[in-house]
Amino acid sequence: MSVITIGGKDILLGQTCQVDIPVAKLYTDADVHLPVHIVRAKKPGPTVFVSAAVHGDELNGIEIIRRLLTLKNFKITKGTLIAVPIVNVYGVVNQSRYMPDRRDLNRSFPGSDKGSLAARLANTFLKEVVAHCDYGIDLHTGAIHRSNLPQIRANLADEVTLELAKSFGAPVVLNSEILEGSLREAAATCDTRVLVYEAGEALRFDELSIRMGIKGIVNVLRYLKMMHSRGASAKKTSSFIADNSSWIRASASGIVANYFNLGDQVKMGDVLADIGNHYGKTLGQVVAMKDGVIIGKQNIPLVQEGEAMFHIAFFSGSSQQVLKKIEHVEQELVVNTESSEQLL
Repeated sequence: MSVITIGGKDILLGQTCQVDIPVAKLYTDADVHLPVHIVRAKKPGPTVFVSAAVHGDELNGIEIIRRLLTLKNFKITKGTLIAVPIVNVYGVVNQSRYMPDRRDLNRSFPGSDKGSLAARLANTFLKEVVAHCDYGIDLHTGAIHRSNLPQIRANLADEVTLELAKSFGAPVVLNSEILEGSLREAAATCDTRVLVYEAGEALRFDELSIRMGIKGIVNVLRYLKMMHSRGASAKKTSSFIADNSSWIRASASGIVANYFNLGDQVKMGDVLADIGNHYGKTLGQVVAMKDGVIIGKQNIPLVQEGEAMFHIAFFSGSSQQVLKKIEHVEQELVVNTESSEQLL
């Protein structure tokens, strides 16, 4: 389309601008806005949104978008990119996952312009951003005290979404059911296909997760022919699709001694952690029930019985291939990369 209207502002092909969309007033009479950065190429093409901090304590995505937009050689040649670096402004200010009314924004869609604060923000984001888009990439991290291995979650039953997910280039791709009230559910009603990128931990920057996020977004934009491909960067990336995954939960309450880390391969019967009391007595063990790779884990060394501790992904092929992919990514994006410009 030749004109996109966001926040009452018309943006033409070839224009780049920032729009602050009013959402609500605080009780201090201060205005809260949704910050939106729009980049439009001169040629028409797909429209893609990239969003971060739907959960206000998930900060990696903010840095991913900030670095992406400031890359010197970053250029859209077709279509439109709509970047929203902070969706849940309230949560970021308070370093909280939630809205001030303790609602989860990612369970508040499609929202309402007369509902709660969460409902109003969800409704604004859906109408002003998502409704314009063909595709979206929503950036997340693990929850507080939990880390996620870089991974893409999406509706893999949809062939177009599956190919988009593989183009991102994350080591692991998971089929993820669409939850009621989620951004993905609301986006589907707009015929917008959305990838969820999960990587890192809440309230922390993780360099590998950030660099992979930037590279993944560029990969998707290239796949959609919105950016030119260059040299070795144009080669097809590989991802491994997990058949399924499950959390292994604590068998007792106590102090944790972990023996495995994020990205490690585990075999059925491996003791992933011991749980003991403060006198040194072992109260229980956390045992792998199947071969797989750890894609999420709890970091705090204290646990309650029944609490989720290790997220294991299971693959039909050898887990060794997944580990090689993870090692390759770490080598390529962190060890051998001095400048973010090289991600292009």
